[in-house]
Amino acid sequence: MATKKVIAICQSGGEFVTNKDGSLAYSGGDAYAIDIDQDTSMSDFKSELAENFGFSWETMTLKYFLPGNKKTLITISKDKDFKRMVSFSSDAANVEIFVLPEEADARNDTNMPASRSSRTTASEAVVPVASAGDIVVGDDDMITDDFQIEIGMMPEESSPLPGNFVLTDEKQHIKAAQQWENAITGVDQRFNSFTEFRDVLHKYSIAHGFTYKYKKNDSHRVSVKCKAQGCPWRITASRLSTTQLICIKKMNSRHTCERAVVKAGYRATRGWIGSIIKEKLKAFPDYKPKDIAEDIKREYGIQLNYSQAWRAKEIAREQLQGSYKEAYSQLPSFCEKITETNPGSIATFMTKEDSSFHRLFISFYASISGFRQGCRPLLFLDSAVLNSKYQGVMLVATAPDAEDGIFPVAFAVVDSETEENWVWFLENLKLALAEPRTITFVADFQNGQKNALPLVFEKGQHHAYCLRHLAEKLNTDLQAQFSHEARRFMLNDFYAAAYATQPEAYYRSLENIKNISPDAYTWVIESEPFHWANALFEGERYNHMNSTFGLDFYSWVSEAHELPITQMIDQLRAKLMQSIYTHQVQSREWVTTLTPTNEEKLQKEIELARSLQVSAPHNSLFEVHGESLNLVDINQCDCDCKVWRITGLPCSHAVAVIECIGKSPYDYCSRYFTSDSYRSTYAESINPVPNTTMTMMMVEEPPVEGVVSVTPPPTRRTPPGRPKSKQVEPLDMIKRQLQCSNCKGLGHNKKTCKAVS
Repeated sequence: MATKKVIAICQSGGEFVTNKDGSLAYSGGDAYAIDIDQDTSMSDFKSELAENFGFSWETMTLKYFLPGNKKTLITISKDKDFKRMVSFSSDAANVEIFVLPEEADARNDTNMPASRSSRTTASEAVVPVASAGDIVVGDDDMITDDFQIEIGMMPEESSPLPGNFVLTDEKQHIKAAQQWENAITGVDQRFNSFTEFRDVLHKYSIAHGFTYKYKKNDSHRVSVKCKAQGCPWRITASRLSTTQLICIKKMNSRHTCERAVVKAGYRATRGWIGSIIKEKLKAFPDYKPKDIAEDIKREYGIQLNYSQAWRAKEIAREQLQGSYKEAYSQLPSFCEKITETNPGSIATFMTKEDSSFHRLFISFYASISGFRQGCRPLLFLDSAVLNSKYQGVMLVATAPDAEDGIFPVAFAVVDSETEENWVWFLENLKLALAEPRTITFVADFQNGQKNALPLVFEKGQHHAYCLRHLAEKLNTDLQAQFSHEARRFMLNDFYAAAYATQPEAYYRSLENIKNISPDAYTWVIESEPFHWANALFEGERYNHMNSTFGLDFYSWVSEAHELPITQMIDQLRAKLMQSIYTHQVQSREWVTTLTPTNEEKLQKEIELARSLQVSAPHNSLFEVHGESLNLVDINQCDCDCKVWRITGLPCSHAVAVIECIGKSPYDYCSRYFTSDSYRSTYAESINPVPNTTMTMMMVEEPPVEGVVSVTPPPTRRTPPGRPKSKQVEPLDMIKRQLQCSNCKGLGHNKKTCKAVS
């Protein structure tokens, strides 16, 4: 029975054009029609093409499209490929075959999009990688449990190929891997380490399309052979005597195998995947796993899922930054170096019974001295979750400088935010500061801080609850009961109650909340307002209402939190060192008594005071007449408006009295706002801690007797993927509009109200 003929429309001399939908079209050149069937041999077919197009059949490459797929070109390299092509096209009237001179194809001079070409055979369609099962793990650079690589395989000859089957992107793979073709040159080639040799060998095998297995793999010799049965390819490398160099001693570079009878599911080494992405990760620290997977697939034909790409990024980061595990073992010496290079600093850590890391406290002498000499007795306590390999939380104490800039005083890394860890942090902070002044702490009322502060500082401290945390808790607790609009009104009144400087205004705001909801009113009363309302709070917080003060410092943490722990701390030290130096230089130019910002504030109050009238005093009390009547107690540095007491700078009423008695307003400003105090805050410098990075890269040394051995904490970061949680409406969305106390309208206040009073 005669086989069915297929008309082959053979084209050459034109170029491929990519359409908008990604499909390819061939434009220009010559075309010939040749009938073929299953009995036609590839050699006869190429001979006829050579006669028609006028070039040698030995130097031509044949490509075609699968039926219904004009996006992927398939290469015909031997008779089996030719037979498959005829079989796939048997139901079609014809098949387009593109004839390319092999030299031009190799140079990619045909204008054919490289990303569209692929091979049909299994030997050319897969990316060969070493099998973890054949690897004898000799050091930490090899890995046997990393991740599976999904490799597109050519179906067996008897299996029909679906019309939409897309093979591995071989052209782009060749383009990406060709840089490794000469990675191994032969006998006497030298390497700095066995790790480098293994990495180069792996890349070389990818570029040349073969897999291998280790016959010997230890710290003295590495011997490798081609995995194909009977193939003579061999290579042996060993250490040069009296040196640390590795040298290739033997190599048979001849292959007799087809080089890629590889099954899907082989594993990759950490060295290979890491070397692929680590340079890009160095240039782009935010290199996302999704982008990693796309790049690896496009450039090397290897399919990674998100989790695999995420783990590859973790491995590459460790190759760049050093071992996370080693960083913990270096903590004892690292803390010693901090105190040696920065005398007066405190650097202490604790381990658990199993020697695993528990917590670390750091406070540099420059921070301790700066807080004592120049800062207000005001500290903000907050925490930041670390997205590091071993998770953890950073506890932070920051202070405001005279310009209300962030001045980090101390920080700690702990396993979780608990009352026990806050107590430990505060005990070390108290020891570091040895502060005789009464300190006001602005901190959360949850997560252990509420109980930890009185336990450590007993008397002589004030705890101002963070207003933002309170408002978020109020919003969350009320969300199920009230509408968006009702919660917005209540939150506005809550903020008004907190900022009110006089009891009358505070109670008026509470009544507004009570009129909306008695339950909300009860919640506010039970939240201990004497810890957060200006009118009731006994400490001095200088109108700072939120513990989330150190935003700049938290941005430093976010830039460093994925580093190994010692490198993270040293990067924060370097940031603080640079910040102190910058402020030192900046303040040298100041000639005013107060810092620039405070000078501007005082001048505004002086200007306002010119329109005020001061009555005769009664002892130390003065009446000041303006839009309202205010009593000023010059001896107590207090005014009915409470601005002087709350901010530390005289209000316009106080300025009017001060000038009336012939004194200078500067004499009544808090000393913490002067340029001299600012310079005192930044008077001490932080010194570098030497060899931090080098220590991280050193080979782990055996433990020294008497020195604490620290191992990583047992808790590790969970696999990638964002956990789903119930979303609470953002507080900023709730509190986005003002309510006018005059007309009760939204979006403006009494001063800007246009309604007739």
